Amino acid sequence: MYQAFQTFVDRLTESTNPYAARQSMADITATLNSSCFAYLALPHAAATSPNLISTYPSSWTALYLRRKYQSVDPVVRRAIRQTEPFRWGLEFEPRDRSKSERELFEEAAEFGIRCGFTFPIHDDKGAIAALTFATHARRNVFERSVVKHVQNLRLIAMVFHAHARRFWTSNRAVGGVVLSPREFDCLEWSSGGKSAGEIGIILGISERTARFHLDNARAKLGVRSLRQAATMLAESRYRR
Repeated sequence: MYQAFQTFVDRLTESTNPYAARQSMADITATLNSSCFAYLALPHAAATSPNLISTYPSSWTALYLRRKYQSVDPVVRRAIRQTEPFRWGLEFEPRDRSKSERELFEEAAEFGIRCGFTFPIHDDKGAIAALTFATHARRNVFERSVVKHVQNLRLIAMVFHAHARRFWTSNRAVGGVVLSPREFDCLEWSSGGKSAGEIGIILGISERTARFHLDNARAKLGVRSLRQAATMLAESRYRR
């Protein structure tokens, strides 16, 4: 699993679009005896469609988004309510599920998505997302594999989320200064209380590289400390 994780981080770090990121996660998925995965980032605005990176059948994801199933999907609702990972599927769900929820699970099963394991993601910026590994067969083997690597997979979910949100964040201006994607990411995590070492683990870079980007961000913003840079970042968000 360690080698698979290292390869995942390397490829994800080099990815410049959702398609490249999708492939890096697909490789991890294969090591779990899982059929597919889905990363769903919920929008802040209710009327906006969620962002999705997935290896689910495209016919299913197109139908899911078109019918706005995220508003009734019990997996999404549970991911919003809790932060602990959970398993789901037709065999695990309570009998008091609504008719629409049962129909959703049954419809998903027709596309080969019978059960799965979901990692909710609630970051310190208010974003909510979920990373799900799903399968259609060999459920027992799949579950044992997920449970065995659950802590590593939780970290993988956070790392993937940290990278994936770059693809939908177009405004990196802070105090009128546009930071590079990596400078902006490092400053965001620093403002959330993460050390350079922790940022390096999250973004798949060395601590030295994280410090390099933080120093560049601080220099570009013309301030002496990261605390001042974090204050400018917070002020820029307030103005938006």
